[in-house]
Amino acid sequence: MKNQRIGLGAALVLALVGAPAAHAIDVKAGNWTLSFDGNVNANYIYSHCASATDARTIAGGLACVTSSSSDSSSSVSNGLLPAALTVSGATEQDGFNLGFTFGLYPGISTNDGGSPNLQDIPTATEGHTALGTAGLDIRQVFLTVGNSRMGTIMAGRNIGLFASDAILNDMTLLGVGAGNGDYAAPANTSLGSIGLGYIYTDWLSQIDYTTPDMAGTKVTVGIFDPLNTLGQVPVNHSSPGFQAKIAYTVGSLYLSASGMYQQQRIGCADPTLNQPVTTTGSIGLPAVAGACPVVTPGSYVDFGADAFDLGGKYDFHGFEVMGWYYRGKGVGTTGLFVANHDQMGTPRDSEGFLAQLTYAMGPEKVGVNYGVSKLDPTSYDLGHNGVLVERNQKWTLGNYYNLTPNLLLVAEFSRIESTSDLSLTNATWNLNAGLFLKF
Repeated sequence: MKNQRIGLGAALVLALVGAPAAHAIDVKAGNWTLSFDGNVNANYIYSHCASATDARTIAGGLACVTSSSSDSSSSVSNGLLPAALTVSGATEQDGFNLGFTFGLYPGISTNDGGSPNLQDIPTATEGHTALGTAGLDIRQVFLTVGNSRMGTIMAGRNIGLFASDAILNDMTLLGVGAGNGDYAAPANTSLGSIGLGYIYTDWLSQIDYTTPDMAGTKVTVGIFDPLNTLGQVPVNHSSPGFQAKIAYTVGSLYLSASGMYQQQRIGCADPTLNQPVTTTGSIGLPAVAGACPVVTPGSYVDFGADAFDLGGKYDFHGFEVMGWYYRGKGVGTTGLFVANHDQMGTPRDSEGFLAQLTYAMGPEKVGVNYGVSKLDPTSYDLGHNGVLVERNQKWTLGNYYNLTPNLLLVAEFSRIESTSDLSLTNATWNLNAGLFLKF
């Protein structure tokens, strides 16, 4: 019952050693217990970026680039977590534990137009102006039903299974990590280590089943609403996506592995228009007519996209060592199905890892992490593009201090480097300091 009442916003915070204690506000309403929890956070972020006049062109590179000849930027923004208000309910009926959760995630940065996660680019380039407002990201709408004998069914919109443990245990979750206040995607948050050690797990429509605890082991399997490649004209999918996860806990040791599979269908060029039906899913790369082997109206290329990750963490005498590794084909980098195929419809391979060491001493925790995400260019990429990101990497030094049980002070320094498939490099850094209040 307790696990059903606590929203995932609280779970994200509780996943980290040294995070402020989370105490949901519980209200009894008949046979239901309603719970309210959330957070408010703000950071000052100073970034030393590559100037627009000096930066290398790297499509998909995460090292920041300013929009002018200046090489620095300042902002007051959310960190990797937006602000949150989670409303949950739980009850027991006829031997079943029932629950629901609504997760509302507002930002503090001005939303310059469009979707909170994919802002309208022409409008967004105008920058913050008067009469602006923050965006609201509705990440969670789900129900749960189950008990200790049958396990639990979860249905609705919630965090994905693949790569979820990497972000849940990333020390920059309560801080900023990589970020310079330019939060077009996603709008309300920095990157943390997203695309710099793991692929963003995302918030997805799904139906999952989790087994009861079996001597420290739990298995979750789920069916997911399929995702199109970012930027393509949507093509109807005939099959859903699938994800699964196995987790094992014994004492201070936690291990997990997860995987995903989805059949991807990529639309081809229409010769009557001499233009591609899809933008090919490549970040910042030009589309070309004739982007498929068979160029006829309505034709397509399809391929199976799959990925897995595995890793774990171990606590001993205040130290925690953590690491996760992933590898995929046709999944892309940074986000699910972002730059996952070339302009001929050939899937790209990708891999990466995040390694982290932290030490907690009383109310304070210090840590360092390093992550890298690689995207392997295809033979077509090497022959025609030359500006596609091949590697994004980052290291972060962080200090996290619990001033009170619910108020966390955060300070971090991060260095980010992006390298293209022609070995061109942009290197940047950012420094942030902020407050994180959890209730």
